[in-house]
Amino acid sequence: MTDRETRVSELAARYLPDDVLERFRERADVYDRENRFFDEDLAELGDLGYLTLFVPESHGGPGLSLFEVTRLQQRLATAAPGTALAINMHLMTTGVVKALTDRGDDSLNWVFDEVMAGEIFAFGISEPSNDWVLQGSNTEAAPTADGGYELTGVKIFTSLSPVWTRLIVHGAVASDDDGIAGPDADEPAEGQLVYGFIERDAPGITVSDEWDVLGMRASQSRATVLDHVPMKPERVSRVIPAGKHPDLLTFAITSNFQLLIAAVYAGVAARALELGAAGLHKRKSAKAGVTFAEVPEARTRLADAHLDFMPVTAMIDAYSRDFDDLIDHGAGWPLRLVGARIKSAEAARRSAETALMCTSGSGFGNKHELSRLFRDATAGLFHPPSADAARPMYAAALLDG
Repeated sequence: MTDRETRVSELAARYLPDDVLERFRERADVYDRENRFFDEDLAELGDLGYLTLFVPESHGGPGLSLFEVTRLQQRLATAAPGTALAINMHLMTTGVVKALTDRGDDSLNWVFDEVMAGEIFAFGISEPSNDWVLQGSNTEAAPTADGGYELTGVKIFTSLSPVWTRLIVHGAVASDDDGIAGPDADEPAEGQLVYGFIERDAPGITVSDEWDVLGMRASQSRATVLDHVPMKPERVSRVIPAGKHPDLLTFAITSNFQLLIAAVYAGVAARALELGAAGLHKRKSAKAGVTFAEVPEARTRLADAHLDFMPVTAMIDAYSRDFDDLIDHGAGWPLRLVGARIKSAEAARRSAETALMCTSGSGFGNKHELSRLFRDATAGLFHPPSADAARPMYAAALLDG
């Protein structure tokens, strides 16, 4: 093994040892059936120091790189996809802060200290009918006399809903002319967005009880309703123009979000292929007199899914290392980041479907791990931007100079 791969193996043994993964895998079925949060997993991850992965050594953490954390997240997702997806939101926030620090911006370093003190961070960006995502917001942010803001709106898919204590959010700064256009506009109007953090015990926060979904049930990614919720002045991170205006914060959010989400679905795909192979070895063909692992058609089906999966991990590895190394891909970064996440989610769905066919009727039963993996994989359809929303970006890169 190379030094890099040796390091990854050592980190896996330290933060996600085999016995822990097995417990997580057993509990994943329980969380899914009972539609409940992964409290026990979270406690173990906390004890292992998993929530501090991105915290630099100068603040008491291990200071792992994005490449190293994506590898760990792939491993975690092979056992407990819902747990991995949800804990991603805490890791993503801390990864954003580390990215800023690595690039000379220490304005959010207080986040590291709060993580070490036990605070749990989550991500409150997605909103109903807001396909501008980071470039616009349907949440109103009204300036307050002390330099802070009051936010009113709805955030959806807020993973870690039962336990988060700090939430990174954004909102459209309120103005006399109501300056931010809604999602039906061709371009956002002139206006500003504020990014910052709110605290769980602030007045005006309501967390929905609704979360009866197809897959990733353990993530408990419920909606969060904000009604004049205060964002303290010292928790305001950025006030930036709406629309396509480059900023280090939004770049760091996009990079960590896309690659860490990609890592989760890569883990789902890897586990599905493993179960598919086991299914072929277990089943015997009456016609051929051998296991299905020796039947050419079955081998070809699994091989095709494996072939689709292989570039995914290579993309995640390459792009995360480039990010860690501060490589400047310029306008090519979104193409890489979004592509890795879309292709990873596609590979997860294809691998899960293929594996179901490899296990035949047994995998279709709700007690089989593959039944849950198949449903978990479908959640990859809903992370922004969708393939439909992303295609114009890829076309423009080739056709519009």
